[in-house]
Amino acid sequence: MESRTVLDRRRAGVLLHPTSLPGAFGSGDIGEAAFHFSGFLRDCGFSVWQTLPLGPPCSQLSPYKCKSAHAGNPALISLEALLADGLLESKQLKRGKTAQGIFRQHRLNAAWQNFRAHAGTEEIAALERFEAENSHWLHDFCSYTALQHAHKGKAWWQWPTALRDRKPSALAASCKDLADEIASQRFQQFIFFRQWDRLKQHVNKMGIQLFGDMPLFVAEDSAEVWAGREQFRIDDRGHLEVVAGVPPDYFSADGQRWGNPHYHWSHMEADGFDWWVKRMQTQLQLFDLVRIDHFRGLEAQWEIPAKAKTAREGCWVKGRGEALLGALQSHFHKLPLVAEDLGHITPEVHALREHFGLPGMQVLQFAFDGNSENPYLPHNHVPESVVYTGTHDNNTSAGWFSEQDKQGRARICEYLDSKPEKMPAALVRAALTSVSRLAIIPMQDLLGLDSTHRMNVPGTSRGNWTWRFSWDQVPPELAGHMRELIKLYGRGLNG
Repeated sequence: MESRTVLDRRRAGVLLHPTSLPGAFGSGDIGEAAFHFSGFLRDCGFSVWQTLPLGPPCSQLSPYKCKSAHAGNPALISLEALLADGLLESKQLKRGKTAQGIFRQHRLNAAWQNFRAHAGTEEIAALERFEAENSHWLHDFCSYTALQHAHKGKAWWQWPTALRDRKPSALAASCKDLADEIASQRFQQFIFFRQWDRLKQHVNKMGIQLFGDMPLFVAEDSAEVWAGREQFRIDDRGHLEVVAGVPPDYFSADGQRWGNPHYHWSHMEADGFDWWVKRMQTQLQLFDLVRIDHFRGLEAQWEIPAKAKTAREGCWVKGRGEALLGALQSHFHKLPLVAEDLGHITPEVHALREHFGLPGMQVLQFAFDGNSENPYLPHNHVPESVVYTGTHDNNTSAGWFSEQDKQGRARICEYLDSKPEKMPAALVRAALTSVSRLAIIPMQDLLGLDSTHRMNVPGTSRGNWTWRFSWDQVPPELAGHMRELIKLYGRGLNG
């Protein structure tokens, strides 16, 4: 398999999750608005669209805590596209007062009934082919989702013991009773991947690459943990021994206690990391380039006792990053990966990243502490890296700048040779001028939006992951202005 890296030349891109797209049904999706947005990217001269993970999120909507390492989020399925495909009628898109999530689910179920009743031979064969190609995860995920619905949303370790432990007779009986819903869930995954493939083909034809994001860890409340408990450090009753997180840092004085289970690395290594190979195959089906979130956890992970209330009680434990990346490299030959190497980074983490030739990240919001040797300052960047103004976990750049004290704002403006009223445009320009081959601008920074538009506040559980933009926020001159800047700094679609 050839490398599909987008760091082959200077490029620029935008960070926007599909849920942040405009749309009529309460959340952005991968339908018409996504195609329109890709046209906007082309008009600006951008050649990369970066998203957050695409999986079905758990209760707090975080795409970094999903119910599957493979499945797509059914909430991203375009209902208008189902209408165009003849799987829904126009009257079925009238929402009324029904809650957005319930409305979408009812329409997806209706589309399945229409498909089952009217699908032709080719469509049925396409669904069967999808099921066969994804059999290593699809049935477990669909069964898990149906069982969770049947148990009123309870996590798998709260189910009856026989189902919690996947006793064959109990599982077979329950799956027989839930056969219709399991079939509907399989159909929804088929539709998600079909719609995403259409979008990917469209943007790739325009010269735009899709840049995905893969969380290092999976959620405890996920199909992978339920179906493959031996891959994780979990006891016979589904109780965690230790949980993942990070120590106190820039984002949190108590650190972050994510709660994800840690991997049983020796078990994974015994079969050549087959679990990870399959996971990476799915990511490379979806994206042209993939960022590994929390890359430093491959070299050493912060293990927090499961009963600890904060991350302060954790400690660093060596990981199996070199063995894992070596196995992936052997399978895929070259790895189109970017390492999220932010936070507490040691020489060993840098060495691991560099050994496998993976670009790291440069975040401009971290640059201006008054130290000229700060690695995030543009004059310290290296070509094999990705520069960001900020990330989904940061404040918007306008909000970040407004939070600085007088001295801090003056230091930033002096370095950028700019005036305060030119922020955050000056920071965007600094990212484009960097020697980093790829510059990524969050959509909020492209639009100059303030802190009320940030995507996520780490360490908090409410009000996150719901931001959306509207086209009336986009100045009509923005595309032309960005196209000129991107061409000026050698990052255009045509090189």
